[in-house]
Amino acid sequence: MNLREANDSGIERDRARFVRLTTYQRILILLFVATIPLSNPWVRGDGVGYYAYARSLLIERRLDFVKDWEHGNESFVMGRVDSSGHVLADQYTSTGRIANLWSIGPSLLWLPFLALTHAGVLFADHFGAHIPPNGFSSPYLIAMAVATSAYGFLGLWLSFSLARKYFSESAAFLATLGIWWATSLPVYMYFNPSWSHAHSAFVVSLFLWFWHRTQQDRTVAQWVVLGLISGLMMDVYYPNGIFLLIPLLEAVPRYWETVKSRFRKNSEAMSLFPRHLLYLGAFLVSLLPTLISRRIIFGAALKTGYMPAEAWKWRSPAFWSVLWSADHGLLSWTPILVLATIGLVLFLKVDRPLATKLIVCTLAFYVLIAIYPDWDGLSSFGNRFFVSLTPIFVLGLTAFFDYLARGWREKRGRIAAVAFTAILIAWNLGLIYQWGTHLIPARGPISWRAAAYNQVAVVPVEATRTLKNYLLRRGRLMQRIEEEDVKQLKSGSE
Repeated sequence: MNLREANDSGIERDRARFVRLTTYQRILILLFVATIPLSNPWVRGDGVGYYAYARSLLIERRLDFVKDWEHGNESFVMGRVDSSGHVLADQYTSTGRIANLWSIGPSLLWLPFLALTHAGVLFADHFGAHIPPNGFSSPYLIAMAVATSAYGFLGLWLSFSLARKYFSESAAFLATLGIWWATSLPVYMYFNPSWSHAHSAFVVSLFLWFWHRTQQDRTVAQWVVLGLISGLMMDVYYPNGIFLLIPLLEAVPRYWETVKSRFRKNSEAMSLFPRHLLYLGAFLVSLLPTLISRRIIFGAALKTGYMPAEAWKWRSPAFWSVLWSADHGLLSWTPILVLATIGLVLFLKVDRPLATKLIVCTLAFYVLIAIYPDWDGLSSFGNRFFVSLTPIFVLGLTAFFDYLARGWREKRGRIAAVAFTAILIAWNLGLIYQWGTHLIPARGPISWRAAAYNQVAVVPVEATRTLKNYLLRRGRLMQRIEEEDVKQLKSGSE
């Protein structure tokens, strides 16, 4: 077989795989490909800290973040870099390293893409391209942004795959679109790709999908893989440790049955216990990048650099505000999650053991955010922390749409589901536009009256022009957005 025949054969195999996909799967892929140009090659805010690990390891071969801090966007360097462009002394820890408290996990996911990009830049420079091989130039940022979008999409794909195991594929597809475009996810999948939340949606979706796929008869190798995924979840975002409750809740009943039988029927426990130890070992191995980086930066493997536990809101949790506040409340900003939450409760009738585990994790995550001092996420679209729960929201929303279809005449239920989703997506995209262009404050509470007026009177007029600038003159638009952000920060501190 010659080269041309081999290439033709490969193309035919790829075409056959695509044809074997369902219609809904093909539409999801095509929608993602069509939205790749929305990926914003921009490192700013918290993203400076997340991206710094990958850039410093790839370019400088060590955890040295000085150039990242000096190169940060203006609103990030305020209070971190002096007027001469030097990093302030209070940014260094006792180990002499810059206090990068952001997690290393996103960089672990970016590194394969950035390494290929770096090799390409060096190769191009060899032929006179003169692209700075420093991790800050456009090829690196484009690779980072597209990789983040891809991880976000993979999270949605895995969530869709899990939801359609229980409900119709059409309901799962509509729910996936709803969570994709009517929550905080698109902001961190496209607009702010250097932050960790799209990666978090991916790793939690991967964890739930793999755990569910292997739960009936998990092999030793699968226990190891599950442990590695579990560690990666926490590498990416520390609160994702909440999802370790799922294997715990899976294991406790089995051990309890052994205890009740007074160990007379302990063959299952005897085989399960070493597998759980293997799972914990793999988990710790996967967590080593976090532990080692904390040791290098802060001098202790378990020191994160975040607020100490005594500063948390243990006695006055923000339970109501987390959900309903105008200051980035989860349900007030992204109301489609009201439907997803109702659906999660309805899912109890379909698979009570799984629904119980997911509800426990959701409530535990909610309590964790409610006691966190910065529960509103500061500069956040909606409550960005809950993007980690993307697969749970997809499953819950699918259950709600299925209930709607069965509760009404099926056709009416489907029409209602489509209408709800379309309206909430339109509202969310308009609110994203307002937040991104600072028509509403990026920090603190907003005026719902002003936001509603803007949705009707301002967004339809200006959004098309701004989208054109975003696609064709993005650098200038991002500069204006950054200038407005700095202006609001300075006015708020006066």
